[in-house]
Order: sequence, then structure tokens, then C-alpha cells
Amino acid sequence: MLGIIGISSLAGTAVGAGVCYLWLKNSTQRKFSHLELEAKAKAKAISNEAELLLQEAHVKIKAKELEQEGEFQKRIAQVEERNRSLILETKELSKEEEKLALLQHKVLDKEANLEKLEVQKQEEINQAIQKMQSVASLTKEEAKAYILKKVEEQSRSEVAGIVRKYEHLAKEEGEKKANYILAQATTRYAGEFAGERLINLINLPSDEHKGRIIGKEGRNIKTLEMLLGVDIVIDETPGVILVSSFNLYRRAIATRVIEILVEDGRIHPGRIEEVHEKVQAEFEQKIYEEGENILIDLGLFPMHEELVKLLGRLKYRASYGQNALAHTLEVARLAKVMAAEMGGDEKLALRAGLLHDIGKALTQDMGGSHVEIGAEICRRHNEHPTVINAIYAHHGHEEPDSVESAAVCAADTLSAARPGARREVLESFTKRVKEIEEIALSKNDVVQAYAINAGREIRVFVNAQKMSDNEAVLLSKEIAKEIQNKIQYPGEIKVNVIR
Repeated sequence: MLGIIGISSLAGTAVGAGVCYLWLKNSTQRKFSHLELEAKAKAKAISNEAELLLQEAHVKIKAKELEQEGEFQKRIAQVEERNRSLILETKELSKEEEKLALLQHKVLDKEANLEKLEVQKQEEINQAIQKMQSVASLTKEEAKAYILKKVEEQSRSEVAGIVRKYEHLAKEEGEKKANYILAQATTRYAGEFAGERLINLINLPSDEHKGRIIGKEGRNIKTLEMLLGVDIVIDETPGVILVSSFNLYRRAIATRVIEILVEDGRIHPGRIEEVHEKVQAEFEQKIYEEGENILIDLGLFPMHEELVKLLGRLKYRASYGQNALAHTLEVARLAKVMAAEMGGDEKLALRAGLLHDIGKALTQDMGGSHVEIGAEICRRHNEHPTVINAIYAHHGHEEPDSVESAAVCAADTLSAARPGARREVLESFTKRVKEIEEIALSKNDVVQAYAINAGREIRVFVNAQKMSDNEAVLLSKEIAKEIQNKIQYPGEIKVNVIR
């Protein structure tokens, strides 16, 4: 009986084990099937994502290709336009050369005629000497001296007429060529101008910050003004304070320091000094990068580190309301165009124009003439002699000794004297115009005088009954000379006397 029970127990165990095995097997298969499905789904998702990314990449590549193709076509159009412009300029220059060649040919013909006249005159002199000897009983030497004196007087008159004629022709041709060069320079360069203010506005989150900027017993604002070298104006205007200074560099640093302090919230003398040092270091790096970027854009890099910094610092310097860096870039580009038109070295003219006012970057701190300071700095760093001559010549300290220097002088005058380039006080402008008119009205027989074209021209009306044309010419010269001696003004003042 026990044996039967044991066998039954073993059989039950075996059956249970078999059932467990089958259940585990089925469970494992289901898990594998589920995992397989998940793997396939993930693989499908990855495949779809990869395909989508590939499509996006194709679209981006296509868009980039289209953009590059458009840019390429644009550059081709620019090159073609430049070529057309150069062809037109070449034709104009060819015409000018033909005119000059014709003029030269005329001069040679005149020289040949003068030689013939000289031979003819010599024969006439010999005949006259012989005739005078026989008629007036003069010695040969006395007759010769008399005839030579008469011939010299006559020849001087003829030569003066020829000289005046060719001086007029040369002046006319020179003016045409100069006007052509200036027109080319001014039309091919369009500069921007923005007048510099004397104040910066700083917006505050709330009026509570005004009290924090002032500080206890005014300690914070005193520290700011003393350290930054500016005036800080805090009035009743809501949410705003003013930073005032003639020095653009100090004003820019002060503005940035106050903005950081307001944003940070910690405002006390120690923190002010800390932020000031940090901002000053940032600005030193910034002006170097500014100068470096300009040189790279113009193709003049590398240049000595000190000159690079001074160039960048010109951004924070103004003269007569005109930003010094904007003026410098304008002069450099105009000088380049004019030098090219006159057959000079474009790159040297560009460099000379860029450095012609470099001394202005230091005059606010150390004083003195920006011409002498700029020339000394450039000489110290072995700049080209033409660059140094351009620095001296653009204010009349020396005569221009090259095409490039002359181009810089002309470009500087253009940039400084064009309408809107510089801002002057209305009172001083009105005073100068009045002085110009008073000089003209002080002359005899002047009926009325009007200064026009922003004081660049004066029209003088005289009594036609009392003054001849020749006297009117002399009067215009006299007025022009007196204006030049008594009144300072950039460029020229044209004097027109009208009968």
C-alpha cells in the first residue's frame, strides 16, 4: 500500500513539474515575442527618425545650395557691374588722354612757330641794325642795343599773351580733371553720419534705485563722479538718470558701470571700484577688437598694437560733433578712390587716410596738437613717409609730396566741409556770417552784401556808375584777402562782385 502511494506521489510530482515547465516555456516565449515586437517597433521608429533626419538634411543642403547659388549669382552681378563701371572710366580716361595729347601737339606746333619767329626776328634785327647805322649814324653796338631793347619789349608782350592762353587752357583742363576725380570719389562712397550727444540716458527699474545710486550722504554718487570723471544728473524725471561728459570714452564706461550696478543691486564705493576696473578692462579689449576688425575689413592688417588700439579709441572721440572714427573711415575710403583716379597707390592712400587723425585719440588725455602727436606715433612705429606727410599736410603744416598725400588732404576737406558733417553752435555760425558781410559792406561803393550757401559764398553788389569791371575784380581780391586774414573757416569762401 505504501509502495502504491509513493508511486502515485512521484507521478504527481512529475506531472506538476511538466506543467510548470510548459508554463515557464510558454511564459518565456511570450516575453521573447513581446521583446521582439518592442525591438522591431523601436527599430522601425529609429529607421523612421533616421529617414526623417535624412530628408531634413537633404532639404537643408538643397536650401544651402540655393542660397550659395543666389550669393554666387549676386557676386557675379556685382563683378559685372564693376567691370562695366571700369570700362566706362577707362573710356573717360582715354578721352582725357586724347585731349591732353592734342594739347601737347598744339604746344609743340607753337614751339616750332616760335623758333621760326625767332629766326625771322633775328634777320629783321640784322637788317634794322644796318639801316640804323646808315640813317642815324649810330655805331653797330648802339644800334644793336636799341633794337634788342625794342624786340625784348615786344617779345615780352607776345610771350605773356601765349603764357596766359596756355595757363587758361591748363587750368581749365585741370579743373575738369579735378572735378571728375571728386565726382567719382563722392559718388562711389556714401558714408553715414550720426551726431554725437553730450549725455547718455540710463533707464532704471524703479525710482528707488535713484536713492541707492546717491547713497548715504551722497557717498555713492560722489564716488561714481570722481572715479568715472563724469557728471551724473538725477532729477524728477521718472525712471531715468543722465550721464553727462564731453569725453565719449568716459561717458560710455560710466554708462556701462551704472547699468551693471543697477542690474546687480549692490551699490557701494567698494563695489563701484570693482565694477569700474572690470568694465575698463573690457573696454580696452573692445577698442582693440574694434581697431582690428576695421583693419581686417580694409585689408590693412597687421598694424602695430598701439596704433590698433588708438584706431579703435577714435570711436569714442568727436570733433565739431563729428565722430572721429566715422570721419577717419570716410577720409580713408575717399582718398583711396581719388588716388586710384590719379594713378597713385590705393592701399597707401587708404592707410594714410586711416591714420591722418590718429593723434586725436590721445589729445583729450594729454593735450597738444593731434598733428604732432599722430606724426610722432607713426614715426615711432616706422610708418611710411607718405603717411607722416599726409598727417602734416592735411592741416597745412607741410606741402603734400605725393599723389596719396594730396588725396588725403582733399578727402579730409570733403569730409569736414560737406553739409551736415559737422555740427557747430548756431551763435558762432551766425556771428561768422555777419562778420563776412560786414567786411564786404565796409568797402567803398558797395551797396549790399549777402553771405549764402552756409557762409561759403558772398555776393557783393556795387554801384555800377562808380565802379568799372577792372575795379570790381580788384575789390573781390581785396575782400577775399581780408576774409582770409580775419576769419577762420574750413575750405574756401567764394567772393562774387556784381555790378
